[in-house]
Parts: sequence; C-alpha cells; structure tokens
Amino acid sequence: MRAKHAAPQRAHGAPNRVRIIGGQYRRRLLEFPNGAGLRPTPDRVRETLFNWLGQDLPDWTCLDLFAGSGALGFEAASRGAGRVVMIERERAAFDALEKNRAVLGANQVEILRADALAWLANSRETFDLVFVDPPFDSGLAGAVLADLARHLGSGGQAYVEQGTEIVAPPGFIIHRGGRAGRSHFALLTKE
Repeated sequence: MRAKHAAPQRAHGAPNRVRIIGGQYRRRLLEFPNGAGLRPTPDRVRETLFNWLGQDLPDWTCLDLFAGSGALGFEAASRGAGRVVMIERERAAFDALEKNRAVLGANQVEILRADALAWLANSRETFDLVFVDPPFDSGLAGAVLADLARHLGSGGQAYVEQGTEIVAPPGFIIHRGGRAGRSHFALLTKE
C-alpha cells in the first residue's frame, strides 16, 4: 500500500517496519524501503479485514496487487493461505518482499516484479481473494475492478482500499466497508 497517512507507519517506534498481527507469523516485523508513499495498511484496518474474512484462510489462493510493503499478502500467508501471489513493480520494494519471504520462511508466497495492470490483463489465473490497494489517489483501483471478476472464483472476494468512496462495479456487492482517516476500504464479494 502507498501514501495514505501523513506519518509513516511505525511498529515498535521504528520507521519502515510493519508487524504481522495474526497467524503463524504473528508479531514478526517486516522491513520495507523508503519510497514515495510506500506505507502499509494500518494494523487496525488489517485486523478489521481479517475479522470480516473469519481470521483464517485455510488453503485460499490470494493475489496482492501493488504489494508494496507486503503487509496484506504476508498477513494472508500467516493465516493459512495456501498460495499468495504478490505483484510489485518497484525494485527496492520487490527486493524487500523477497527478503521478508526468506526471513519468514513463507514458501507459499510467490513474488513477481511486474506492473500490476499489465500482469492482470495477461493472466488467466483465478483467486479466492484479491487485495487491491494501489498508490493512494492514483485512481488505479477502478481500472483493476473493471477487469477483476474474471480473476475471482465463484464467491471470490476483493479487498479494496483507496482515497475515495468505493462503489461496487457490476457483478460485485459490497459485503462490508469502513473508513480510516482519508482511506476508504471495503470487502467486495463476486455475485
């Protein structure tokens, strides 16, 4: 996730770190590089999301587009997802994701260095859950949502976070939603 809040996320008083909040990697710290607006989804919002999802994701397949710090994807892996694909374009963030995967021993995580929209357009894969958390105020969530239905299995879900109110595209309903500061977030379910 990228630019959301005025101050960088801090875990235990250290900048550029995010803490996994649940599951097998609980309390583990992940480091991420300095970058324009590279900031993880706050703990409180991640906790809300995983409460909505039921805490554990046994054998789910997940896609973390615009992975950034990897907070959402690593949280899913920590909670039992069988496969997590992370897409990240920026080299420094990609390198940090690979390092964190090795530190955690998260072999179910696959990290690809690619442009999220291009990867999505060329992929035929389907997932149980897709995280759509593009750079803040980029407007990229709308472009992803327009093409997302074909990447979700029956009853699949998408978590969306952006700077404006979230409107469900055709074929989706908003299951739950909320707001934290300037960020709007919602869990969408494929109809």
